[in-house]
Amino acid sequence: MMKKFFFAAALAFGTFTAAQAQATFGVRGGANLTNLSGDLRDEDMFENKVSFHGGVTLNFPVVEDFFSIQPELLYSRKGFKSNSEEYTNLLLQNRRREGSVDYNYLELPILGHINAGPLYFELGPQLGYLLSVNNKTEIYDGNDNRISSSRDEKSKDGLSEFEVGYAAGIGFQAMNGISLGVRYNGAFSDFVKEDVNFEGDLTNARHSVFMLTLGLRFPSGN
Repeated sequence: MMKKFFFAAALAFGTFTAAQAQATFGVRGGANLTNLSGDLRDEDMFENKVSFHGGVTLNFPVVEDFFSIQPELLYSRKGFKSNSEEYTNLLLQNRRREGSVDYNYLELPILGHINAGPLYFELGPQLGYLLSVNNKTEIYDGNDNRISSSRDEKSKDGLSEFEVGYAAGIGFQAMNGISLGVRYNGAFSDFVKEDVNFEGDLTNARHSVFMLTLGLRFPSGN
């Protein structure tokens, strides 16, 4: 499955070979504000988590100075924090959960860019591959006794390795090739196949990510 992802990435970055003389290469990185969305049993149990992303881009002009296609290959860290408040599980037992979870993805967005002067608008599909997990969660009973710990748990058991989603954003592109943008990444697919760590609370969960992203193109001007 991983080979298929890298094949898709290579295909996206090589699709416009004939136009490479006009293409611009770029680098991109910035901050993520991540959490969960979807038909969750109790969304209040999950809090936003600040993380990061970084990677490379190619921009291929289709209509000069107006519309272009931009595939990207990014490393992006998603996840959430537990709110540490007491809750009642499906067995009517009092529990408290604290800690956070990181989901590390390799992502391939393929975005259409519309330029409107210094502003740009972007929208397109995105494919993600789950590289690794860092689960730093501990569960306590009603007497504040720790009954479970997943600290430094790396297992991807119960999780879907592939995520199908979308990206949409707006930003400012300077003439020197520097850009600053805000982007939202959503998912069409749930990333949990079987919730083995959170007592069913992650059933129907999808990643939700707001990105503040800084980019630089070489050469500038497209």
